[in-house]
Amino acid sequence: MSVLSEILFLVGLVVLIAGAELLVRGASRLATAVGISPLVVGLTVVAYGTSAPELAVSVQAAFAGKAEMALGNVVGSNLFNILLILGASALVAPLHVAQQLVRWDVPLLIGLSALLLVLGLDGSLGRCDGVLLVAIGVAYSVWSVRQSRRETRAVAEEYEEAFAPTVGAPNVPRQLLLIAAGLGLLLLGSRWLVSGAIAIAQALGVGELVIALTIVAAGTSLPELATSVMASLRGERDIAVGNVIGSNIFNLLSVLGLSSVVAPHGIPVPTSALRFDIPVMIAATVACLPIFFTGHVIARWEGALFLGYYGAYTAYLVLAATRNHALPLYSEAMLFFALPLTAITLAVLAVRAARRERAAG
Repeated sequence: MSVLSEILFLVGLVVLIAGAELLVRGASRLATAVGISPLVVGLTVVAYGTSAPELAVSVQAAFAGKAEMALGNVVGSNLFNILLILGASALVAPLHVAQQLVRWDVPLLIGLSALLLVLGLDGSLGRCDGVLLVAIGVAYSVWSVRQSRRETRAVAEEYEEAFAPTVGAPNVPRQLLLIAAGLGLLLLGSRWLVSGAIAIAQALGVGELVIALTIVAAGTSLPELATSVMASLRGERDIAVGNVIGSNIFNLLSVLGLSSVVAPHGIPVPTSALRFDIPVMIAATVACLPIFFTGHVIARWEGALFLGYYGAYTAYLVLAATRNHALPLYSEAMLFFALPLTAITLAVLAVRAARRERAAG
């Protein structure tokens, strides 16, 4: 592996994250300055802005003829967001889920993850699939803004504290400059990161999908990690959870949708992704549903469980990349024992919590 490819990847990652930070800062301040509520800004501009690296990298990979990397980036980022970011945030402090939107969005995210599996059964995501996903994304954004009016005052105050407009007259030209600089850095960083990732994959002799599912996905998800962990530390638990769920929905609809539209020959969906990676993403998303209804709290032990599953998934990818003979046994144990057992446990806890709430009421 050449040192140049490693440097190119790392520099591209740093530039990418810096671009996302500038874009989110400029867009959020501009939005609040023109009268958009902080709650709407947090649910749309910030949640989508933290996914800007995934969008830039996936579209760049599609343009470069490396469409498989676009799929791996989205699936890997969604797994990273749920298992590692939510897990780490819950370990910092138990996450109290109060948003109505989150309780609506998790079932939607499950449905969209299943839709990805259905669309990919023919082996690729074409332009028609991409247009469908983008159209759903536009409708979802409009729905989110309308539903935000029904949020509790406590949730609105939490977002107002985090995303309130700065005191004084808004410096619109400065915010526009920040947005332009952020977009420019995103484009430049994504090009360098994709080029470096391709070189690393070739040097290691592993597939580009594996690199996208791990290194690229983790790198492009760093803005979500920083946002959610910092929100958890500050006690802004709804922001920590809403950022993850909103970003995952954006990844599936806008990132994958736009990548499918611009890819010359569509995005190939390998058999390995259909059999393991996408089902694991669906399973991880389904696991959120009972957690979000067990007293509306993601406890520390549940966060540790998520982190453990991310470690197990990464171990699977390592075994697959090295063609280890233990891979079939490991994958069967995960798919047919560990994941179903966890799902049953969480479902039982959810039922017990619901019964306690009814008894108390």
